[in-house]
Amino acid sequence: MKLIVGLGNPGNEYKQTRHNVGFMIIDEIASVYNIAVNKKRYKSYIGKGSINDIEVILAKPQTFMNLSGDSAAQMIKGLNLSADDLIIIYDDMDTDIGRLRIRDKGSHGGHRGIKSIIDAIGTDSFVRIKIGIGRPRAGMDSSDYVLSNFKKDELPILKEVKKRASDAILFLIKDDTVAAMNRFNR
Repeated sequence: MKLIVGLGNPGNEYKQTRHNVGFMIIDEIASVYNIAVNKKRYKSYIGKGSINDIEVILAKPQTFMNLSGDSAAQMIKGLNLSADDLIIIYDDMDTDIGRLRIRDKGSHGGHRGIKSIIDAIGTDSFVRIKIGIGRPRAGMDSSDYVLSNFKKDELPILKEVKKRASDAILFLIKDDTVAAMNRFNR
């Protein structure tokens, strides 16, 4: 079983923000593979299904970004999984908008949601898909930027990266991470 967690903030006011791109990707995967993500457990909305005959849990933590680790740790323990079964999808300001980067371990890089997960599960060795949201313009606070909505001209780029991320998930669960990184980190 694979636990695929998209990071974001709960509430309609955050729904279309850059920080919620992880939730958006989970919604895309859920749509493609017909998995309802509507059960409230482990401080998350979760849905169980299969992708290419591999059982998956899709999750959207409802703890707010900076406490994502609370939910992730509860899911890992409650579902009897390990960090090896975890795939986290989240926004990344250090990656150009629309780019996708897969990593199999590493530091939090300043992302508080990832820091929370590393602290809660005690390891940085888990697969992550970073979705580029670009950098704020000069003088704009990074917190304001990640909580801003995507601009109209960015929506086609967002649509394309959601599709690529869904494809990457399929590749990650049926092949190994190194092969997925070679294919999608171009």
